[in-house]
Amino acid sequence: MAEPLSKEQIEERIRGLDGWSTDGRKIERTYTISHIPGAAFVAHIAAIQDDLGHHSDATLSYRGVHVSISSSDLGGYVAEHDIELARRIEAASPGHGAV
Repeated sequence: MAEPLSKEQIEERIRGLDGWSTDGRKIERTYTISHIPGAAFVAHIAAIQDDLGHHSDATLSYRGVHVSISSSDLGGYVAEHDIELARRIEAASPGHGAV
């Protein structure tokens, strides 16, 4: 079973992920992207989640996509696989024009 990371460990791991933040219980980011490309980005996020077998919340709005990641099996805390999911989402974002 995965172990929850401390807030300091989370902050260290997301340091290189622009725009990502933490409150110690989740990591999150809001991307600026228009609606239709945003819908495609959300579909891509869903595919990444399925590939990793780990899911997050991705909310589509008119001018953005908000992603919030934590591990429900850890009571809503962040583990290494959450960081990997964020890295994969971040790597996919330029292809959709998300900033």
